[in-house]
Amino acid sequence: MIAEPRFTDYQIHEFANGLRLVHKQVPSTKIVHCGFILDVGSRDEAPHQQGIAHFWEHMAFKGTEKRKAFHIINRLEILGGEINAYTTKEKIAFHASLLADHFPKAVDLLADIMFFSTFPKKEIEKEKGVIMEEMAMYLDSPDDAIQDEFDELMFPNHSIGKNILGTEASVQSFQQADFQQFYRENVDTSRLIFSVVGPFDLATVIKKAAPFLENAPVLQASRTRTAPVDFYPKVETVRKPITQAHLLMGWRAFPLHHPGRLPLFLLNNILGGPALNSRLNLSIREKYGLVYAVESSYSPFLDTGTLSVYLGTEQKNLEKATRLVWKEIDRLKENLLTTTQLHNAKEQIKGQLAMAEESNLNLMLMLGKSILDQGRVESLPEIFSAIDALTPSQLRDVANEILQPSTLVQLTYLPEKQGRS
Repeated sequence: MIAEPRFTDYQIHEFANGLRLVHKQVPSTKIVHCGFILDVGSRDEAPHQQGIAHFWEHMAFKGTEKRKAFHIINRLEILGGEINAYTTKEKIAFHASLLADHFPKAVDLLADIMFFSTFPKKEIEKEKGVIMEEMAMYLDSPDDAIQDEFDELMFPNHSIGKNILGTEASVQSFQQADFQQFYRENVDTSRLIFSVVGPFDLATVIKKAAPFLENAPVLQASRTRTAPVDFYPKVETVRKPITQAHLLMGWRAFPLHHPGRLPLFLLNNILGGPALNSRLNLSIREKYGLVYAVESSYSPFLDTGTLSVYLGTEQKNLEKATRLVWKEIDRLKENLLTTTQLHNAKEQIKGQLAMAEESNLNLMLMLGKSILDQGRVESLPEIFSAIDALTPSQLRDVANEILQPSTLVQLTYLPEKQGRS
């Protein structure tokens, strides 16, 4: 008997305080991955708070009511484990991975930094320097910096368009009270998930985690997210002290729950997804050798989204590379995929999704995000069935709806002029 894909088998437990735990048992592993996923991100910052969500992610490790920074860092590391965190536009996660025997220690530590961080004043001042260095690192990387500037063009006057790291002025301004205020205004127990993937069954997970989760404080926040409204098609060129030209073009696209999300997801994979046989890679890199990196990406948010194409090339090749991008876009807008092309594209993306499930850490994080965003986790058979149902006409219609020159936002970095060039 062929076993059903394991991704369908997850369980949810809700504690009396409203905190939800999502769990997936993988009996074959000796490692447990667990963490808090919060429905809070940089888009929830007020204008004067830009960068504070990411700064909070740093400060969570800098001291709690019962632990100093060294004890937090050392607690799991001495066991061979790892503790980490990340911040996106709409999510923050604090997570750990370690031998399953030490699972209670991970829950204890994660709950401590989640609910009882103290944001020590001395640590805030020290960490400002660390974040300044992180900003400098991003600015020194044109492919990172161009994404941040592009987001500002795509979402003017909205927090989704702001740099997650903040600005030098905003970061330098933050004090202890600012972190406490942001926490109070945004963290709500009902929008907080503790996710676990490991060898235990649900009863064991609850037994081991309950001492640290069931008495966690009930948090309530009345935050309201507003959708981006302003939009101005724009083409902008900036001179930079760089040696290569960088181009990022994009369009507003479907939000997370839009019926066009799945066909656009597949369309993006065909155009410039991660596989070496994407149309952009085959044309611009493999056939003409104009770039090292060319890719497209689709990023859906709760109430908006973007589809974008990035490439880096010598300045003398930029015009030709750009024409080739539009050539591939026009092919998708004008021509229906053949039966074989569509079949191959579907099989490819299903394989990518199945392979992504092999990472238990990614699986744990995705379980938490799915529960927050959709209230459930779609099984692989459900997703595969929806992919199989897509038609050539759906993909062409989506291409024509999104990929319009009249709605283009484009940002180009060019090397600063030198000599007579």
